[in-house]
Amino acid sequence: MKLAACVEYDGTAFCGWQRLSHASTVQASVERALSEVANEPIEAVCAGRTDSGVHASGQIIHFETKAERPLRGWLFGSNVKLPDGIALRWVQPVAEHFHARFSALSRRYRYVILNRWAKPAILKNKVAWYHHALDAPAMHQAAQVLVGEHDFSSFRASGCQATHARRYLQSIAVSRLGDFIYIDVVANAFLHHMVRNIVGSLLEVGSGEQKPEWIAQLLVERDRRLAGMTAAAAGLYFVYVEYPAEFGLPVDYSLPQFILS
Repeated sequence: MKLAACVEYDGTAFCGWQRLSHASTVQASVERALSEVANEPIEAVCAGRTDSGVHASGQIIHFETKAERPLRGWLFGSNVKLPDGIALRWVQPVAEHFHARFSALSRRYRYVILNRWAKPAILKNKVAWYHHALDAPAMHQAAQVLVGEHDFSSFRASGCQATHARRYLQSIAVSRLGDFIYIDVVANAFLHHMVRNIVGSLLEVGSGEQKPEWIAQLLVERDRRLAGMTAAAAGLYFVYVEYPAEFGLPVDYSLPQFILS
């Protein structure tokens, strides 16, 4: 039997999604909990790996098992055994040909910036803090050149293991609500650090250090050394994965209110 699940996590205390032998990760925690419920080893496949400190409200996984449990048993049993900061939102059976990664049509990330002089206390590790004034409309204008299929080498981590840097970015929007700036990015897939590197460059535009046209130049140059810094992991949320309707997966990946615009 194949099951899919939605995983929500606060990435602060974890060294990313992928299982590691020397550190605590989300994957290892989820697999451990599911294995205890199933009373057999479980391996979870995710829609997209996240880095250390990155959060998720809509990470999708699939796993296979011979164990027969009520869906509520999978959900409640796993959540009891998961550490603080990780929870399953739902579990449901899926077709045998479903694959959390390869069946995905698109993935959505949201980057949240608290833009004020005072540092965050309650929201520490939940948002990125930038105290200098940022011009959100200029950031939005600059970002639109990224829409479409491009070589995103300028926004790719040096250690990225993808075979090529071409990705199709479906949309990117920068908006402000009070002290919060939201950067929403949807693409078919992402390179390692791609969203955080795009945000780092947009911050230079928003602060006035670079003009909006600079983002287009970076895209053409295909040189990571010319782009902005890698933005902090704390502001990044893996929000949503779109799948073909035939799989019938839920689409409620709501975030806490302070992250919603």
